[in-house]
Amino acid sequence: MALFLDILTIVLPVFLVIALGYFLQRGALIDQAFLFQTNRLVYYICLPLLLFYKIGTADFFANFNGALVLGSAATIAIGFFVSYGYAALRGYPPAARGSFSQGSFRGNLAYMGLAIVFNAYGETGFTRAGILMGFLVPVLNFFAILALLLPHRDSEGNRGAAFWLRQIAFNPLIIASFAGILWSFLALPMPVILDRSLHIATGMTLPLALIAIGGSFSLKRLKGDLVRAAFATGIKIVWLPLIAAVLLVALGVTGQDLAIGVLMAGTPAATATYIMAHQMKGDAELAGSIVMMSTLLSAVTYTAALFILRTLGL
Repeated sequence: MALFLDILTIVLPVFLVIALGYFLQRGALIDQAFLFQTNRLVYYICLPLLLFYKIGTADFFANFNGALVLGSAATIAIGFFVSYGYAALRGYPPAARGSFSQGSFRGNLAYMGLAIVFNAYGETGFTRAGILMGFLVPVLNFFAILALLLPHRDSEGNRGAAFWLRQIAFNPLIIASFAGILWSFLALPMPVILDRSLHIATGMTLPLALIAIGGSFSLKRLKGDLVRAAFATGIKIVWLPLIAAVLLVALGVTGQDLAIGVLMAGTPAATATYIMAHQMKGDAELAGSIVMMSTLLSAVTYTAALFILRTLGL
């Protein structure tokens, strides 16, 4: 019973804040314009500042685990090849193939992953997860672009690969993570004024991110082919954490790093999958259904994952 209550204290606060965002939107206290601006604020300012601050003030050599990065990146690659291959073998239409594949491996690391890890393992876990995310975001974006471009490789009118590679290179989360990694690697001191300013400014990041998720949540997006959405959801929040666990153990990753790798692999599909599906001739209905379904069911899978991890002493 004590173990179950411990897990609830990790998972429930995250989903209660998400629920707060949902009811604020339903009660018309926030609207779509607010959510749009909040997402921009979090994505371009708050989260980059938080990543730079937490990573930059940490000891890089004490928090970086190359095997964790390698195993997590390999998990993403496996998720892409398995999901895309499955969709191709089943004869999914090009639009559905890209959205199905992307939703099967592209997780919401920044909003959900970091929040769960922070609640489970505190500042230390957050820093290690932040460094890991800095290396994984380019990998996720690369395979997401590949998943959406491949089905339409013979058609005209898509933005080219060069455009999307530029989006990866100038992604604010990638820039902030690597700036923090460089700051930490060089062991540069953080000026007191800057340290205190960042401490205040970054405190709003995770609450705003979770409220934005809740405010954007709509069961109306659960439409289209729900069987395909359920299959993609199963791959994303059930099979990928299991694959990650096997790969990380095989690579010798243990303890808190193993738990972080599993929790980051088990994040629900990112909202960006829906946005990119719109922009790159994907099946936006399917993408939206995967995001909604995986976010809703991740409350269950995260509880199960944390129960297993805590039982194993992690």
